Amino acid sequence: MTRLAVSELVLSHFRSHRAAKLQFDGRPVAIYGPNGAGKTNLLEAISLLSPGRGLRRASVDEMARSPDKIGLKISAVLQSLHQVHEIDIRAEPGSPRQTRIDGKAAPQVALGRVSRMLWLVPAMDRLWIEGAEGRRRFLDRMTLSFEPSHGDAVLSYEKAMRERNRLLKDQVSDVSWYSALEHQMAQSGAAIMKNRADALVRVTAAQDGANTAFPTAELSLHGPENSEIPASQDALSDAFSQGRARDMAAGRTLIGPHRADLGVIYVAKGMPARLCSTGEQKALLISLVLANGRALAQDFGAPPILLLDEIAAHLDANRRAALYGEICALGAQAFMTGTGIELFDELGDRAQFLEVSENSQISEISERTTP
Repeated sequence: MTRLAVSELVLSHFRSHRAAKLQFDGRPVAIYGPNGAGKTNLLEAISLLSPGRGLRRASVDEMARSPDKIGLKISAVLQSLHQVHEIDIRAEPGSPRQTRIDGKAAPQVALGRVSRMLWLVPAMDRLWIEGAEGRRRFLDRMTLSFEPSHGDAVLSYEKAMRERNRLLKDQVSDVSWYSALEHQMAQSGAAIMKNRADALVRVTAAQDGANTAFPTAELSLHGPENSEIPASQDALSDAFSQGRARDMAAGRTLIGPHRADLGVIYVAKGMPARLCSTGEQKALLISLVLANGRALAQDFGAPPILLLDEIAAHLDANRRAALYGEICALGAQAFMTGTGIELFDELGDRAQFLEVSENSQISEISERTTP
């Protein structure tokens, strides 16, 4: 089977890990140990091998090990399709991350050509009941997994929108000041909307016909209070132009891709995700990540790497077994954390097991065989 997997990970002064060198054989990896030992830190380091800010969206200063503050380094060997790549990420205090792929400097977006990752973290458990921002970020991460250039479109749109918002707050009325910014927003915004719509089509198709123990979700994209967001460049340009007076009164841009929301319906019950039980909401999240993974396996040529933080904490034994079975059937390398090794009993010899402990504020990592 064509694979995408991390075979080696070396950390230096990253979070709680002063130094660590780990070898992986491509199987799912169960990482267990007490809270605060540094399990999630390992997942965060791996997440930085893909485009974006990582699963915690942290700054370099936050990720650099305290109290050392001498900079951080992440090195990895990545098996991607039929090639092997060496990835090196490092940063000095107060400086942005620098990325090298196979010894050559590269922008972060270049990581998307060799690596695809999906993740779930405990903070996402409230995704369906909180504000639209978290769901939009979830959608954009899903979209980025299919189209690495999506991140550049989002950054371009947000940069132009910040400038437009500054003009609005300053009550600038000169049309010429707005035209170039709105053109850039419309151009980038149309790409964002198309990328998002394409991602939803792919994930929906991956749900249809899948034999899974997790619920199917109906997905939609809409604006505040189910309003429609213009999707074409011309429509967005017109909306920005016509909305200047209203936006100036508000001091910010009130329409556009930055106001989009992801709608999710639990199909079997015909119920919005926000009204489902906590367990159903978790199951929907897992279902979407698995569907995203199945779609990526076809699109990219190999299943993505999965980062699942405390994934088993709120699943019963049957649901855990179903999840592990689907991960193994997908053929994905999944890094999963939990406080106890018993949470991974159902994996047996299908996985590697790493125990992370904390001794005098230095994390220690040791490999076990099977639980």
